[in-house]
Amino acid sequence: MKKKNAVFFYVLGAYVVLQFIWWGFHLIELTKELDSQQSIVSNRVFMIMSEGFVFFTILLLGLWKVRTSIKKELKYSVRQNNFLLSVTHELKTPLAANKLYLQTILKRELSPDKKKELIEKAISENLRLEGMVDNILNASRIENDAVHFYKEKIDLTLLLSEIANRFNKILSKEVIEIDLEPEITIEGDRFMIETSVNNLLENSIKYAGIENSIYLYLKETEDDEIIFGVKDQGIGVPLEYQKEIFEKFVRNENEETRSQKGTGLGLFITAEFIKIHGGTISYKDNSPKGANFEIIL
Repeated sequence: MKKKNAVFFYVLGAYVVLQFIWWGFHLIELTKELDSQQSIVSNRVFMIMSEGFVFFTILLLGLWKVRTSIKKELKYSVRQNNFLLSVTHELKTPLAANKLYLQTILKRELSPDKKKELIEKAISENLRLEGMVDNILNASRIENDAVHFYKEKIDLTLLLSEIANRFNKILSKEVIEIDLEPEITIEGDRFMIETSVNNLLENSIKYAGIENSIYLYLKETEDDEIIFGVKDQGIGVPLEYQKEIFEKFVRNENEETRSQKGTGLGLFITAEFIKIHGGTISYKDNSPKGANFEIIL
């Protein structure tokens, strides 16, 4: 709903409420003028006032509910607009970079090492673009209940170790440190679990950087709960965003002034994939600083 429609609704709602108050005032004044012995008339007036009060209460509840929906829709509209701005930027950046890399290779005489470097950069940009498109498609499938759950036995210890090694290789630095209990297996969808961990690691790299270590952990409790997640030493999540961080399009900053890449879909997709597994994901402040996203299956 557009803002001018919301303003019209509030004005109309205020008018209806004032009319009810005015009507009630005149009805009370009228009852004072009635003869107290006219019990039939008094009873009818009381019945009308009672029904009016019930209707008035229902009207106020309805107005409150509609007002809440309008605020939520306006907020969602702003997030959606930020998402479109973000996607436009995120699509143009890797495409422009890859175009520049390929033109450089075609137009210049480069050494084999330099060609290899440019090709590797182009592949890296392409992978980032592919990951963003995958997130958009996954979010669309979730919204349309078109996600397919393929259950299989997964060596979670091995899978998380492979993911950490892959990230360290891409970053050319041992950024991801692991603390994994051995031989922990689960029944689940490998793609969903891998996508969820990828999103958490990418989120930590984005906001915590690669200057400090990021920790990928896995353990099993005495109650047979499987707990795994990602800790970092970055900026963490501001208090005002913590309750809604797993909603679609939520980001910590304004898209027009943002300094970090992203679309606001990663944590939403992760939360939905974990929910499909019957698990939960939560945000906790890391000690002494940073974020800790913890998954429990």
